[in-house]
Amino acid sequence: MKRLRLSLMIPILAQAANGVLAVAATTFVLLLIGRDTVGEAVIALLYLVPVGWSASHWGQGAGMSAALAAALAFDFFFVPPFLTFAVGGLEGWLVLGIFLAVGIVVVGRIQSALNRALTSEREAIFMYELSSALAGLRTQAAVAHVVARQLQQLYQAADVKVVLEPNELSTGICAEVPRNGSVQGRPDRVLPILNAWGLVGEIQLWRGLTPLPPEGSRLLENLTTQTAQALERTRLTEAEERLRAKTPGRDVLEDQHARSA
Repeated sequence: MKRLRLSLMIPILAQAANGVLAVAATTFVLLLIGRDTVGEAVIALLYLVPVGWSASHWGQGAGMSAALAAALAFDFFFVPPFLTFAVGGLEGWLVLGIFLAVGIVVVGRIQSALNRALTSEREAIFMYELSSALAGLRTQAAVAHVVARQLQQLYQAADVKVVLEPNELSTGICAEVPRNGSVQGRPDRVLPILNAWGLVGEIQLWRGLTPLPPEGSRLLENLTTQTAQALERTRLTEAEERLRAKTPGRDVLEDQHARSA
């Protein structure tokens, strides 16, 4: 357990150290330029550069560490009385407080934008992999199992079920991943699958390690649409194969007719 905690703490501490080092480098440059050359307002704005850099390159932990280090360095070197952490007047407190608040907001905004970008990339990869996996399938049962497995892997869900309604080709299909899941209670998401024949089934999701997207999200809509199209295609394929099985001489007659034509 101690080794696990240590292995988790080392990357976090390394990111925080990177953020502090970026602020230290900025402080060194500002001291070379001089306090009287640029002024407190410009110095506060320049300190936002390492804060934003740290948040965008090393994550939220590095950004918050950089924001705190920048606030302390700004107070120590550039807010009178100098070379102390004391603040001499109301103006100094206002400048320091505004800087720290702006730094925290900048870190939060950058992290939110990065999370959205990563989520969009992850969803795009998922839809590409799903469409590739569904392309060569020939049965509705195979489609149901692939969709369930892909969803469970994406969200590390406690349980995923793809339930297809009975039709003239099957008595109903229920694909579950993991198999014989022991999850109790109602699913956290229920996604109806609709195609040209109407409601053909639904996808049931139980929350696991990764948060599920909100209901009505673009990913879930694209997922159900892709699933419905695959089911419609495989249903037609199954119907054609069943018809060929009932009329074994049909292919021969079609070939003879094509040659005569």
